[in-house]
Amino acid sequence: MPLGNLTSQFFANVYLNEFDNFIKRRLQIKHYIRYVDDFVILDSSKQKLEETLGEIKSFLMKKLKLELHPDKTRILAIPRGLDFIGFRNFPNHKLLRKRNIRKINQKISNYANGKLVFSQIMNYFIGWKGFAELGNTFKRRRNILKVIYKTKFQNQNPHFS
Repeated sequence: MPLGNLTSQFFANVYLNEFDNFIKRRLQIKHYIRYVDDFVILDSSKQKLEETLGEIKSFLMKKLKLELHPDKTRILAIPRGLDFIGFRNFPNHKLLRKRNIRKINQKISNYANGKLVFSQIMNYFIGWKGFAELGNTFKRRRNILKVIYKTKFQNQNPHFS
């Protein structure tokens, strides 16, 4: 089953239900967020997080035969921002990942070069906008839409560019 497939996401949620119960009931973690196979635990004590990490590794190995990814498992201070589910999350706001912005800019470049037509770039933008609205992105969304329409005008009237 391909990664990203809706069925694989469903089964990941079913399989990790026991893990959710372990975190919430046994460890009594108050601030726990999981999206498919990615999760975050928040706590003000680094020592408690280190202890919790040990218990999680043990539980996952013994009960579910899973291991945490060694390069993606870390304890860090929130003021630096937390990269999670497409955003750089801070205590009071969240911003899009830079690669997400690069992707929309690449699509706009493809549109400007004639590789996409207006309806295609707008369909892509609408989907991207739906995701981007979950963060603090009003100005960025507005500016990207302006670039799309400016490019449309230039494509229709090339002598005005």
